Amino acid sequence: MDVKEFYYELPEELIAQEPLPERDKSRLMVVRRETRSFEHRIFENIIDYLEEGDCLVLNDTRVIPARLLGTRKDTGGKIEFILLKRIEKDKWEILVKPGRRAKLGSEFTFGDGRLRAKVLDYTDAGGRIVEFYYEGIFEHVLDELGKMPLPPYIKKELEEKERYQTVYARKPGSAAAPTAGFHFTKDLLNKIEQKGVRVCHITLHVGLGTFRPVKEEKVEQHKMHHEYFEVDDETARIINATKQQGKRVIAVGTTSTRTLETVADENGFVKGQSGWTDLFIYPGYRFKVVDGLVTNFHLPESTLLMLVCAFADKELIMTAYNEAIKEKYRFYSFGDAMLIL
Repeated sequence: MDVKEFYYELPEELIAQEPLPERDKSRLMVVRRETRSFEHRIFENIIDYLEEGDCLVLNDTRVIPARLLGTRKDTGGKIEFILLKRIEKDKWEILVKPGRRAKLGSEFTFGDGRLRAKVLDYTDAGGRIVEFYYEGIFEHVLDELGKMPLPPYIKKELEEKERYQTVYARKPGSAAAPTAGFHFTKDLLNKIEQKGVRVCHITLHVGLGTFRPVKEEKVEQHKMHHEYFEVDDETARIINATKQQGKRVIAVGTTSTRTLETVADENGFVKGQSGWTDLFIYPGYRFKVVDGLVTNFHLPESTLLMLVCAFADKELIMTAYNEAIKEKYRFYSFGDAMLIL
């Protein structure tokens, strides 16, 4: 399958540069696979499409302020680190710009010098392994000095760090947010639960690979990055009970979808577990657990768009995207949402 089949032309002004003042006032396009129809609603109306006994699955990962701006100790040259993955207590895999300034043994300082780092090794992907030195608790220092690693298409500085988190984010570890969850407020989630919908959580720590463009010409040649996930036994029990009762499992986001499909067996039975997934879902994939999907509008030729096309139908989704452009929906991380049933 050609990657270019997932291309579409997006006017730049439709790329949302900041979140709306109220999370649940974004627009919602409802796509029905059976009737191949679209409805235009506001996100808070999502409750109208959820039924008693359904299960809504949220990714409770928390984005760490993984972007550090500092200087090289000996030359004063400016450097940017993006923290990717903790290897052990103070050792991290990072991306670095410009790479030429981060040679083996190079030392860097951040902020007022409270945080220091030394390059220990190179990674296969062109990153570095570094060790950090600091006083106190690393997470506290990072909270003060780090910035949110916003996607490259967002040019505006974010005023409130919490707007690049979901309201239910609780387990730190992501380098990017599970953006489909941005639209939920605590009040909306309470109303959904009061309707008899079961709300449960999984964790998948989103890596920056989520923004990595597909460089291969053929979809099948693309290799997904590994991401860490956790599904506890209670969540597995709720999902299995939902399926047994003939109700729907609705995943919020591509990250929740990939996690659920990773932990399900061929019969759709979900087992509590943790580990690493590199599951790549594209058209032709047979879904085992997920019956509905809440998602944002994704970049052309991205693995996220391919997953959405696998869940619905490529022609239907590309038609929906053209409709969204015509109706001036907001796209990407801070943009509007789609519910596929």
